[in-house]
Amino acid sequence: MALPVSPLAPTVVPTLPAIDGVRLATAAAGIRYKGRTDVLLAVLDKGTTAAGVFTTSKCPSAPVEWCRAKLKGGAARALVVNSGNANAFTGKNGNASTRLTGDIAAKAVGCKRDDVFLASTGVIGEPLDARKFDGVLATLADAATPDGWMDAAKAIMTTDTFPKVATATVKLGKAKVTINGIAKGSGMIAPDMATMLAFVFTDAPISAPALQALLKAGVTDSFNAVTVDGDTSTSDTLMMFATGAAAAHGAPKITKASDIRLKAFVKALQGLLADLAEQVARDGEGARKLIEIIVEGATTAASARKIAMSIANSPLVKTAVAGEDANWGRVVMAVGKAGQPADRDKLSISFNGIRVAKSGARDPSYDEKEVSKAMKNPTIQIKVALGLGKGRDRVLTCDLTKEYIAINGDYRS
Repeated sequence: MALPVSPLAPTVVPTLPAIDGVRLATAAAGIRYKGRTDVLLAVLDKGTTAAGVFTTSKCPSAPVEWCRAKLKGGAARALVVNSGNANAFTGKNGNASTRLTGDIAAKAVGCKRDDVFLASTGVIGEPLDARKFDGVLATLADAATPDGWMDAAKAIMTTDTFPKVATATVKLGKAKVTINGIAKGSGMIAPDMATMLAFVFTDAPISAPALQALLKAGVTDSFNAVTVDGDTSTSDTLMMFATGAAAAHGAPKITKASDIRLKAFVKALQGLLADLAEQVARDGEGARKLIEIIVEGATTAASARKIAMSIANSPLVKTAVAGEDANWGRVVMAVGKAGQPADRDKLSISFNGIRVAKSGARDPSYDEKEVSKAMKNPTIQIKVALGLGKGRDRVLTCDLTKEYIAINGDYRS
């Protein structure tokens, strides 16, 4: 499905540097479409640690169940990602496919099957023929290079209109360490981590338990603060791999996430995750506007998050923004239905810094022309002030257009 690039796509795309201990390769294995790059193999050096956060769906895909089980070992030597078929809701066939894929990858890389991680994205409910990986993964293992990041990001796309990449470099001890991330996500995006596929790599020497704690903390205000359509996928996976290669250059070995030496690393990691999450929102299926929702003055931060998500997931709010209409009545509706403390007569609402409602009524200084002009911007900020406390939160979403229906109506065609 060829889709035009989202008008919200980043104008500057970083070049991801090589990371010691990571090699990448991609190929067209014919998973669903002929002649389309649809498989990624990441080969990881011995000593690489792994962490992961996965969908909260009660109907997870076979690869998600595979990764959860293998993550207990904390070690990784290979990552295989395919697009076109999610290998979800595929029964015993799905489990057999993951085992066969794991065996093929382990043989290709020369490692134990338990050190292979898998992720799949695409159509739900159709069997994945893992035999298509036979021969392909061996070829990829031989061809893998340290500089295949952009090809890797493209290989995992489905209805995405642009590859999502981010990078950061930070000091850890005496060494500079690198963090690279790639992600895919456009539809079936709702918080409850993970809300898409994302893979982060670093050469920092961090133990698996510490890496897991860092990753889990990092999703709260990044991927868990993004929604496109309110639907949580069966296949969502966020994984992070640390090769430890920077130890040879003076980076200290980290065993606890609370290690004070990680301060700069944590800040960089959280920034990278937030960057990738925003790119997902910018590439929402059919999106024409990025929407930032800020809720302040709530009784608690948790209450602010629930109210913000109620607004972000409202089709009425999202279609109003698509129509460039500052319809604060729809925002009031979304606040009221959130099931959280709210006082109508204390409520104030602003669109792009222009207050349209105050103290439970239309703002006396409201100017329709001024607000209509502001609503034409590609980025829209909706701020809600509840006037009840100090709770505050921020989430990202996008508008809802006719193209979203067209994309999803034709998805299996």
